[in-house]
Amino acid sequence: MAKKTYTGPAERLEAYEAAVATQPEVPRKGAANPYTSLNGHMFSFLDAEGAMCLRLSPDEREQFLRDYDSQLAVQYGRTMKEYVVVPAEMLTDTSAIAPWFARSLAWIGTLKAKPTTAKKPAAKKTAAKKPAAKKAAVKKTAVKKTAVKKTAVKKAAAKKTAVKKTAVKKAAVKKTAVKKTAVKKTAVKKTAVKKTAVKTAAANNGATHRGAHA
Repeated sequence: MAKKTYTGPAERLEAYEAAVATQPEVPRKGAANPYTSLNGHMFSFLDAEGAMCLRLSPDEREQFLRDYDSQLAVQYGRTMKEYVVVPAEMLTDTSAIAPWFARSLAWIGTLKAKPTTAKKPAAKKTAAKKPAAKKAAVKKTAVKKTAVKKTAVKKAAAKKTAVKKTAVKKAAVKKTAVKKTAVKKTAVKKTAVKKTAVKTAAANNGATHRGAHA
C-alpha cells in the first residue's frame, strides 16, 4: 500500500515546514495532513488548499485577526474558534510568521498535557484473554480426567462382572459334577443291593428245595 503524502500546493508545504523549523524542538507530523502538536494539543496545521492555521491564546488571537485582517479557520463546515488563518504572504515570509509560531507554541505549553495511554486497553484486553485461555485449558484437562476416570470405572465394572460370571459358571459346573457323582453312587448302591437280594433269594430257594427232598 502506497504511503499517503500531502496533495496541496508544494510551495505552501515548503513554507509551512520552514515556519515549523524555526522551533527545532517541534517536529512536523502528519504525512498527508501536516500539523504540529505539544503534549497532545495540536497548535498548527496546513489544510488541503495550502492555508496555514495557527492556534493562539484569546488575546493574541484577537490581535492577529485585527492586525492582519484575518479570520477564524473553518474546516469541513465547522469553525475552529481557537485557530486563525495565516495570510498567504505571511506564510511565505518565514521571518514574519516565526514570532507568531513561537507565541502559539508558548501558549500551548501552558495547557495541561493530555494523557497518552490510548494503547493500554489493548494490553488489558490481551491480559484478559490469557485467563480465558487458561480456563479453557483447565476445563479441557478436567474433561480428560473425567473421561479417564469413567473409562477406569467402566473397565473395573466389566472385570468384576466377568469374574462374577466365571465364579457362577464354576459353581454351576461343580454342582453338576457333584450331582452326577451322587446319582452314580446311588445307582451303584441300588445295583449292589439288588444283587444281594437276588443272591439271598436264590440261596433261600435252594434250601427249600433240599428240604423237600429230604
